[in-house]
Amino acid sequence: MTDTTDDIAEEISFQSFDDDCKLLGSLLNDVLQREVGPKVMEKIERTKILAQSALNMRTAGIEDTAEQLEKQLASEISDMSLEEAITLGRAFSHYLNLMSIAETHHRVRKARNMPLLSKSCDDIFNKLIQSGVAPEDLYNTVCKQVVEIVLTAHPTQINRRTLQYKHIRIAYLLEYNNRPDLSHEDREMLIEDLVREITSIWQTDELRRHKPTPVDEARAGLHIVEQSLWRAVPHYLRRVSNALKKHTGKTLPLTCAPIKFGSWMGGDRDGNPNVTAKVTKDVSMLSQWMAIDLYIREVDSLRFELSMTKCSEDLSRLAQEILQKNKASEERNESWMQNRNQNKPSSQQSWTLPTKLPARADLPSWRECENGDSQYPRVEFPGSGHITASSNEDGGGSKISNGNGNIPSGSKDLVSDNIQASSTEKFSSYSSSQLLARRKRFAQSDVGRSSFAKLLDPSLPQLPGMAPYRIVLENIKEKLMKTRRRLELLLEDLPCDIDLLDYYATSDQLLEALLLCYDSLQSCGSGVLADGRLGDLIRRVATFGMVLMKLDLRQESARHTDTLDAVTKYLDIGSYSEWDEERKLEFLTKELQGKRPLVPHTIEVVPEVKEVLDTFRVAAELGSDSLGAYVISMASNASDVLAVELLQKDARLALSGEMGRPCPGGTLRVVPLFETVKDLRGAGSVIRKLLAIDWYREHVIKNHNGQQEVMVGYSDSGKDAGRFTAAWELYKAQEDVVAACNEHGIKITLFHGRGGSIGRGGGPTYLAIQSQPPGSVMGTLRSTEQGEMVQAKFGLPQTAVRQLEIYTTAVLLATLQPPIPPREEKWRNVMEEISKISCDNYRNIVYDNPEFLAYFHEATPQAELGYLNIGSRPTRRKSSTGIGNLRAIPWVFAWTQTRFVLPAWLGVGAGLKGACEKGYTEDLHAMYKDWPFFQSIIDLIEMILGKADVPISRHYDEVLVSDSRRELGDELRKELMTTEKFVLVVSGHEKLSENNRSLRRLIESRLPYLNPINILQVEILRRLRCDDQNHKLRDALLITINGIAAGMRNTENFIIKCTTIKINCFSTMDAMDIVGKSKEDVTLPKATMFKIIKEMLPPEVRVARDAQDLLVECCVEFINLVSSESNEVCSKEEKRTIAPEHVIKALQVLGFGEYIQEVCTAYEQHKLETMDSPKAGKWSGAQMTEEEAAAEQQRMFAEARARMNGGVNITKNSESDRSLER
Repeated sequence: MTDTTDDIAEEISFQSFDDDCKLLGSLLNDVLQREVGPKVMEKIERTKILAQSALNMRTAGIEDTAEQLEKQLASEISDMSLEEAITLGRAFSHYLNLMSIAETHHRVRKARNMPLLSKSCDDIFNKLIQSGVAPEDLYNTVCKQVVEIVLTAHPTQINRRTLQYKHIRIAYLLEYNNRPDLSHEDREMLIEDLVREITSIWQTDELRRHKPTPVDEARAGLHIVEQSLWRAVPHYLRRVSNALKKHTGKTLPLTCAPIKFGSWMGGDRDGNPNVTAKVTKDVSMLSQWMAIDLYIREVDSLRFELSMTKCSEDLSRLAQEILQKNKASEERNESWMQNRNQNKPSSQQSWTLPTKLPARADLPSWRECENGDSQYPRVEFPGSGHITASSNEDGGGSKISNGNGNIPSGSKDLVSDNIQASSTEKFSSYSSSQLLARRKRFAQSDVGRSSFAKLLDPSLPQLPGMAPYRIVLENIKEKLMKTRRRLELLLEDLPCDIDLLDYYATSDQLLEALLLCYDSLQSCGSGVLADGRLGDLIRRVATFGMVLMKLDLRQESARHTDTLDAVTKYLDIGSYSEWDEERKLEFLTKELQGKRPLVPHTIEVVPEVKEVLDTFRVAAELGSDSLGAYVISMASNASDVLAVELLQKDARLALSGEMGRPCPGGTLRVVPLFETVKDLRGAGSVIRKLLAIDWYREHVIKNHNGQQEVMVGYSDSGKDAGRFTAAWELYKAQEDVVAACNEHGIKITLFHGRGGSIGRGGGPTYLAIQSQPPGSVMGTLRSTEQGEMVQAKFGLPQTAVRQLEIYTTAVLLATLQPPIPPREEKWRNVMEEISKISCDNYRNIVYDNPEFLAYFHEATPQAELGYLNIGSRPTRRKSSTGIGNLRAIPWVFAWTQTRFVLPAWLGVGAGLKGACEKGYTEDLHAMYKDWPFFQSIIDLIEMILGKADVPISRHYDEVLVSDSRRELGDELRKELMTTEKFVLVVSGHEKLSENNRSLRRLIESRLPYLNPINILQVEILRRLRCDDQNHKLRDALLITINGIAAGMRNTENFIIKCTTIKINCFSTMDAMDIVGKSKEDVTLPKATMFKIIKEMLPPEVRVARDAQDLLVECCVEFINLVSSESNEVCSKEEKRTIAPEHVIKALQVLGFGEYIQEVCTAYEQHKLETMDSPKAGKWSGAQMTEEEAAAEQQRMFAEARARMNGGVNITKNSESDRSLER
């Protein structure tokens, strides 16, 4: 099951899904028979049968028998040896992972087979045009849209990366298995490959033995780019471009990037002491290195592809210049080699080093010295290697090893004064022996490479004919390789003398050369080639730039206060932390307007403060070309923002003074993050106060294009006040921030810090964006994708393409047709009432009940989660054991393990109950129907209630919780039942997930494996708490945690789909969105429809196939629209069966009143016809012969045609027009 955040979790074909599950399950059984033996397999099978039997009894309502079976299951599990328990946990965990792989595969397959995907660019562009949006407005909005997806390393990804890759390979094998042309032998070989993968998975340790470092986490994020997003982005942009061409007549510009990517991996230092200034710099450079390396691979492929000789004059001129330059360079090299050979010592004699090392002796020996500074000649071996980053998956940092790249002979490095100035200080810190060792290491790695390179790759003048594209691309490759080489030297803290003209400093420089090739191909009539691999590379450069993902920095506001406090005390001007807000603002504004650095070079500070200052220095060194935003967590005042602006300005002034030139790039955007309820309520006031400061407002306009970015946090606000109150406060905060920016003429970009689970603000991307306050999404959006959701959404290229489309279309809709606000002011009052009751109920239990903290530690595995090694940062911000300092992730994670999922629903039931008791029931029904924001809250809570399991959570209490605290657990379960009751009252559903049978079936298919793992976890926790130093028990517990995470896929959530959201985005609502199914889920028999169409038209008129398909789709849309409205009419009359009069009334409401008389006539005739035959039921022609049935069908067609031709031809065309509009 996918997560709620996975919008492509469409209903799947359960037959094919079941077939794949059976295939993978049987293969795993075969592997287990061989690996663990038949005796253990018998216990595994018996456990599964007992669990399934208990589920069957509970489904049938036979609770007593179900409880007996569950007790027997718990008894048999408790009697297992530790080894047997570990084997059981591992087996069921792998079963659940294989089921997830099968499901993901089928979602991808279904999406591929659909002619028109819901929420795709083609679908949404068409709907916007049909609703009245001008094609030009649509085109301009798409081209100007800026969406940034920020990947984070939040510790919710359970699976090791090794296992993730193995799962991906199984998914590819399943895809291959669907090919219809596979021979019997091919299929047998495929089965063997699957067996090998499953065997490999079983024999792989699924536990991380070492805590990952921030660099490890960053590397994992970069691998997502390399393995998936690198392939997905061009495909996605082609879809956008093709859809624009279809609906507006113009394609997406090549350099337009509607979506870009950012990262927190290696930059998020909030509460994580392992993220240092050095880590941030290393990660940023690693990201740059990988970007260049990927570009080199693409350019290599292009060199092979673009072999043609016909080109534009500009490209031909550039190719000739490159050839002449290379020829002159080779002549100099040959002259140098001749002089070297004449003076070459005998082979018996070794090279001697001068007693005094030259200024840059640590450079590789092949580098040519041309500035004359050195008094010793340089020994040059043309060609060089490159450094590749290898990884240790589960721990440790990056290693540097030699690759197989080379810089072609004839290339020369000119001395760059700028680069040398920045590296002299680093070089001076090395001793002679260190420099000599480094020089030897780099030089020896290159010896002999240039000769082999000449043999393998002939020089350009020797190539057959002149291939101008290859010449230019070879030059691009050389500059890319020098760019990569420069990064390698800087990473090693070695001086770099590569000239500024010989490497790419910005993506614009790289794009300039590629666009020249593109324009040349277009001008020569080879547009089909230009739009292929070359066009894809240009799109990648426009999207990923030179860094793949710009790195955000994040730090807590208190750390900046401490830093400025240390500075002001050192300067003897007072204690900054003790000043009030007005004095802080006065001091900060004055310093920001000054032109001198504030922090003295001689200042001595504690390590924590030094780390903050070092971080700002790294930010100054890298600049906005490599880094994204500086996010201030726990921001609450305007001074929090100005403090960062001052520290940033000070670091840039100091660095530029040392270098004698401006710092690279621009200043970072400073983004306040409002997280707690208190801070959210004050967010608008903070932004108003900031923008009222002249310096700050002018700074935003001048340096950030008049765009203020504000981040809102979902996780901590939910932990602070409960999910319902957090959602409402977030909604109001966004409204207030938007209003504050509008008052000062500043544009706003909202950055949503959403978690993966509903308890941490998660939910379907499309639903979340479409339920935002009006005006909060105006063509720009930033949003985090956290932990396990990065792999779930972007791990495969196919799913990544779908997700990128969903982000694009959702933001586009919210921009052009903003979500509707609450219809009445009374609705806001109702929300305030619910929020207050909900928050009070939540905080009374979580924070004010003295027994709750102890109950939490006893009833969940929260204390044991630290053994997991799934993240580099601590689980708590501070050493306190209270709930307040516990991070939101372990808070939600722990409750999810017990299947109680308390953070997602606690307080909601009390709030809804209180509102109903005060007479707001009808208002709640209206809010659910007509306010997308409120409906999304209720739907998400209803979904999460569907995964809560009362018997399982009770079992945790019965075994693990002290007798004195079990009463609290019983009260919480009553709260859960209250929440379920009143959520159903508001939604009008009879039972949870009533409108999503796919979800229920997916959940039920996992329970025979998931329930035993929960029972096993309880037993292991019981034993471990009596023997907490038993490492075998720890391993067993971690295996159960992995298993439950797999069953709740991913880590915290079931795969669910929002099927009831009704977003009034169009003047004519999408009928399929109303019913809650995508249009691919239902259709009409095409043969019958085509027959009707043919009978209705004159014989000489033909209907194109695509027109026939469109007519079928219109009929489906019409039926769903009428069905939905009929259901609304039926519900208002408190009926449970839709009657003909409900349909008639629905037609009137929808504006089809002119057809009602005709419909009534047809209905009366239908009743008469069905009354004529005593056997008439489903189909009176069942007893007819084939000839009689055909004749009866012709008679019915004739009657229908006669009715249509009886004076309503004009209205028929009118109805057709309406259908097409819908």
